[in-house]
Amino acid sequence: MLNDPRFTTEVELTIAFHDVDAMGVVWHGNYFRYFEIAREALLNQFNYGYRQMKASGYVWPVVDTRVKYRDALTFEQRIRVRAHVEEFENRLRIAYQIFDAVSGKRTTTGYTIQVAVDEASKEMCFVSPPVLFERMGVTP
Repeated sequence: MLNDPRFTTEVELTIAFHDVDAMGVVWHGNYFRYFEIAREALLNQFNYGYRQMKASGYVWPVVDTRVKYRDALTFEQRIRVRAHVEEFENRLRIAYQIFDAVSGKRTTTGYTIQVAVDEASKEMCFVSPPVLFERMGVTP
């Protein structure tokens, strides 16, 4: 089921001058921003972006993340960031791949893990809430 293209999205970005250091190489923290841009596009595909999450009574903080660099990204480089849902039953794990938009070469991989927190009780949910399944069009 997770091979379903509905669980994947891709965005294209151009590396801006404010994302790089004096050598023109992307500062490591910006990789997470690129992941965030792709994650938001992915969640919006389900009509469950951050505003909708909050309106449904849940917040979804990122509790774990990883980035693995293969090749550095540089100023004015065009990239494609692919986000793919890997798990959703107990947590929302999204895998990312960054590709050079011209050559298609993969430069970076990573993931984020988000968990639902009930906004009313402030309790972490050990099972994803039904609203996530509804928005994704799956049954638990």
